[in-house]
Amino acid sequence: MSTARDLLIVALDVPSGRAVGQGDLSLALAGAELVDLIAAEAVALDDDRIVPGLRPATGDRLLDAASTALVRQAPYESVEDWLWRRGRDLAASYADDLQAQQGDTGSRHRWLPRRGGDDAPADTPQRRHAADRWASREPVLVGLAAALGIPEGAAEQAPEGLPGDAVVTVLAGVNDALTELEAVRQRRRIEKDAFDNVWRAP
Repeated sequence: MSTARDLLIVALDVPSGRAVGQGDLSLALAGAELVDLIAAEAVALDDDRIVPGLRPATGDRLLDAASTALVRQAPYESVEDWLWRRGRDLAASYADDLQAQQGDTGSRHRWLPRRGGDDAPADTPQRRHAADRWASREPVLVGLAAALGIPEGAAEQAPEGLPGDAVVTVLAGVNDALTELEAVRQRRRIEKDAFDNVWRAP
């Protein structure tokens, strides 16, 4: 199981008062993939640049796709650029893959967390693995989940025990990208409200 798959399951299953948006989750999943690629020595970070290394087969279709998608020519890609490029619609891809593996054909939204729903999640090896990792407070998974506000309220600093400066850089990049995404949303809301007010004005 990859960190991205575990993070998706945590987003689906861990109770929280805050809904996780698809765009937010996609960015965090791209960060989770990058963490696993670092662990597999498929990439290293030079400052914030992603330098490709080995090309090991991970046995995970989506993680292998992430490795294939790396920019392999200097000056390489920054963590920020990777998150935005790789993260495009990534939550839907992981949700579709999870549903296909588990035979989940329910009518619920293809990726939206079940929180508050009547259907209990299926007890599968994937969910047990993610639950065990979450229960052990594994630092990478906790850090990525905290960036999404799971459980409610994001952590103010990276959790202790992260495996190296490169992972800290990735988590910081995820937090920065999520902050930027929320700023874009707020700007669009303000612009929409201003436009609506013009049309409502006498």
